[in-house]
Amino acid sequence: MQSYADQQALITTIDTTYAKFIAEFAALTPADRDRVIAGVNRTPGQMLAYNIGWTALLLDWEKQEQAGQTVQMPAPGYRWNALGGLYQHFYDAYQDEDLAALQAHLTANVTAITAWIATLSDQEFFEPAQRHWATTPAQWPLWKWIHINTVAPFRTFRTQIRKWQRLANATEQKG
Repeated sequence: MQSYADQQALITTIDTTYAKFIAEFAALTPADRDRVIAGVNRTPGQMLAYNIGWTALLLDWEKQEQAGQTVQMPAPGYRWNALGGLYQHFYDAYQDEDLAALQAHLTANVTAITAWIATLSDQEFFEPAQRHWATTPAQWPLWKWIHINTVAPFRTFRTQIRKWQRLANATEQKG
Protein backbone atom coordinates (compact mmCIF):
# COMPACT_ATOMS: atom_id res chain seq x y z
CA MET A 1 0.00 0.00 0.00
CA GLN A 2 1.08 3.52 -0.73
CA SER A 3 2.38 5.54 2.21
CA TYR A 4 2.59 9.29 2.71
CA ALA A 5 5.40 11.64 3.72
CA ASP A 6 3.00 14.00 5.45
CA GLN A 7 -0.59 15.18 5.66
CA GLN A 8 -0.32 17.34 2.55
CA ALA A 9 0.81 14.35 0.49
CA LEU A 10 -2.36 12.47 1.45
CA ILE A 11 -4.53 15.52 0.80
CA THR A 12 -2.98 15.92 -2.65
CA THR A 13 -3.50 12.23 -3.45
CA ILE A 14 -7.12 12.35 -2.28
CA ASP A 15 -7.77 15.46 -4.37
CA THR A 16 -6.14 13.94 -7.46
CA THR A 17 -7.80 10.52 -7.27
CA TYR A 18 -11.16 12.07 -6.43
CA ALA A 19 -10.97 14.51 -9.35
CA LYS A 20 -10.21 11.66 -11.74
CA PHE A 21 -13.02 9.52 -10.33
CA ILE A 22 -15.69 12.21 -10.34
CA ALA A 23 -14.71 13.42 -13.84
CA GLU A 24 -15.89 10.06 -15.19
CA PHE A 25 -19.47 11.03 -14.34
CA ALA A 26 -19.48 14.16 -16.53
CA ALA A 27 -20.82 12.38 -19.61
CA LEU A 28 -23.55 10.46 -17.79
CA THR A 29 -27.20 11.39 -18.08
CA PRO A 30 -29.79 11.30 -15.28
CA ALA A 31 -31.14 8.09 -16.81
CA ASP A 32 -27.76 6.41 -16.27
CA ARG A 33 -27.98 6.70 -12.47
CA ASP A 34 -29.61 3.29 -11.89
CA ARG A 35 -28.73 1.61 -15.15
CA VAL A 36 -27.51 -1.94 -14.60
CA ILE A 37 -24.82 -3.12 -16.98
CA ALA A 38 -23.89 -6.80 -17.11
CA GLY A 39 -20.29 -7.26 -16.06
CA VAL A 40 -20.27 -4.34 -13.59
CA ASN A 41 -21.51 -5.01 -10.08
CA ARG A 42 -22.81 -1.51 -9.28
CA THR A 43 -24.76 1.18 -11.05
CA PRO A 44 -23.30 4.71 -11.24
CA GLY A 45 -25.62 5.80 -8.44
CA GLN A 46 -24.51 2.90 -6.27
CA MET A 47 -20.85 3.70 -6.89
CA LEU A 48 -21.39 7.23 -5.65
CA ALA A 49 -23.57 6.10 -2.71
CA TYR A 50 -20.91 3.59 -1.63
CA ASN A 51 -18.25 6.30 -1.55
CA ILE A 52 -20.56 8.78 0.18
CA GLY A 53 -21.35 6.13 2.79
CA TRP A 54 -17.75 5.27 3.62
CA THR A 55 -16.54 8.87 3.63
CA ALA A 56 -19.47 9.82 5.86
CA LEU A 57 -18.62 6.97 8.24
CA LEU A 58 -15.00 8.10 8.42
CA LEU A 59 -16.11 11.62 9.36
CA ASP A 60 -18.69 10.28 11.79
CA TRP A 61 -16.19 8.02 13.56
CA GLU A 62 -14.02 11.05 14.24
CA LYS A 63 -16.97 13.26 15.23
CA GLN A 64 -18.26 10.66 17.69
CA GLU A 65 -14.86 10.16 19.28
CA GLN A 66 -14.26 13.89 19.62
CA ALA A 67 -17.68 14.11 21.35
CA GLY A 68 -16.56 11.46 23.84
CA GLN A 69 -18.84 8.77 22.44
CA THR A 70 -18.00 5.12 21.89
CA VAL A 71 -17.84 4.39 18.18
CA GLN A 72 -19.46 1.17 16.95
CA MET A 73 -17.40 -0.11 14.05
CA PRO A 74 -18.06 -0.11 11.20
CA ALA A 75 -21.56 1.21 12.02
CA PRO A 76 -24.31 0.35 14.51
CA GLY A 77 -25.93 -2.93 13.53
CA TYR A 78 -23.21 -3.94 11.05
CA ARG A 79 -20.14 -6.15 11.35
CA TRP A 80 -16.90 -6.15 9.40
CA ASN A 81 -17.49 -9.71 8.22
CA ALA A 82 -20.94 -8.93 6.78
CA LEU A 83 -20.75 -5.63 4.91
CA GLY A 84 -23.33 -6.38 2.23
CA GLY A 85 -26.10 -5.02 4.44
CA LEU A 86 -24.13 -1.84 5.05
CA TYR A 87 -23.64 -1.33 1.33
CA GLN A 88 -27.39 -1.77 0.80
CA HIS A 89 -27.98 0.76 3.56
CA PHE A 90 -25.81 3.24 1.63
CA TYR A 91 -27.74 2.62 -1.59
CA ASP A 92 -31.08 3.01 0.19
CA ALA A 93 -30.00 6.14 2.08
CA TYR A 94 -29.13 7.99 -1.14
CA GLN A 95 -31.68 6.47 -3.52
CA ASP A 96 -33.60 9.73 -3.91
CA GLU A 97 -30.56 11.82 -4.88
CA ASP A 98 -29.86 12.33 -8.57
CA LEU A 99 -26.32 12.07 -9.96
CA ALA A 100 -25.62 15.78 -9.50
CA ALA A 101 -26.75 15.71 -5.86
CA LEU A 102 -24.74 12.54 -5.19
CA GLN A 103 -21.64 14.15 -6.64
CA ALA A 104 -22.17 17.30 -4.57
CA HIS A 105 -22.68 15.22 -1.43
CA LEU A 106 -19.48 13.25 -2.04
CA THR A 107 -17.53 16.42 -2.84
CA ALA A 108 -18.64 17.92 0.48
CA ASN A 109 -17.45 14.80 2.33
CA VAL A 110 -14.09 14.85 0.56
CA THR A 111 -13.66 18.54 1.35
CA ALA A 112 -14.43 17.86 5.03
CA ILE A 113 -11.95 14.96 5.12
CA THR A 114 -9.12 16.96 3.59
CA ALA A 115 -9.81 19.85 5.99
CA TRP A 116 -9.71 17.39 8.91
CA ILE A 117 -6.42 15.85 7.70
CA ALA A 118 -4.84 19.31 7.67
CA THR A 119 -5.57 19.62 11.41
CA LEU A 120 -3.90 16.35 12.39
CA SER A 121 -0.59 16.41 14.20
CA ASP A 122 2.23 14.19 12.97
CA GLN A 123 1.62 11.90 15.94
CA GLU A 124 -2.08 11.56 15.13
CA PHE A 125 -1.37 11.06 11.44
CA PHE A 126 1.50 8.56 11.62
CA GLU A 127 1.23 6.64 14.90
CA PRO A 128 -1.23 3.81 15.60
CA ALA A 129 -3.72 3.94 18.49
CA GLN A 130 -4.40 7.66 18.22
CA ARG A 131 -8.16 7.13 18.13
CA HIS A 132 -10.20 4.44 19.84
CA TRP A 133 -12.12 3.84 16.61
CA ALA A 134 -8.85 3.26 14.74
CA THR A 135 -7.32 0.91 17.32
CA THR A 136 -7.58 -2.60 15.97
CA PRO A 137 -5.30 -5.64 16.02
CA ALA A 138 -3.88 -4.36 12.74
CA GLN A 139 -2.64 -1.20 14.51
CA TRP A 140 -3.19 1.11 11.55
CA PRO A 141 -2.33 4.80 11.83
CA LEU A 142 -5.03 7.31 10.84
CA TRP A 143 -3.50 7.92 7.42
CA LYS A 144 -4.11 4.29 6.51
CA TRP A 145 -7.76 4.39 7.62
CA ILE A 146 -8.23 7.55 5.59
CA HIS A 147 -6.47 6.07 2.53
CA ILE A 148 -8.60 2.90 2.65
CA ASN A 149 -11.80 4.95 2.74
CA THR A 150 -10.87 7.56 0.12
CA VAL A 151 -7.95 6.98 -2.26
CA ALA A 152 -8.37 3.21 -2.59
CA PRO A 153 -12.09 3.21 -3.48
CA PHE A 154 -11.75 6.29 -5.72
CA ARG A 155 -9.18 4.36 -7.77
CA THR A 156 -11.18 1.14 -7.77
CA PHE A 157 -14.45 2.80 -8.68
CA ARG A 158 -12.85 4.92 -11.38
CA THR A 159 -11.94 1.64 -13.05
CA GLN A 160 -15.49 0.38 -12.50
CA ILE A 161 -17.25 3.47 -13.89
CA ARG A 162 -14.97 3.42 -16.91
CA LYS A 163 -15.85 -0.24 -17.49
CA TRP A 164 -19.53 0.63 -17.02
CA GLN A 165 -19.25 3.38 -19.66
CA ARG A 166 -17.39 1.15 -22.11
CA LEU A 167 -19.97 -1.64 -21.80
CA ALA A 168 -22.88 0.80 -21.91
CA ASN A 169 -21.51 2.33 -25.12
CA ALA A 170 -21.00 -1.12 -26.65
CA THR A 171 -24.58 -2.07 -25.75
CA GLU A 172 -25.94 1.14 -27.33
CA GLN A 173 -23.95 0.58 -30.53
CA LYS A 174 -25.40 -2.94 -30.87
CA GLY A 175 -28.93 -1.71 -30.21
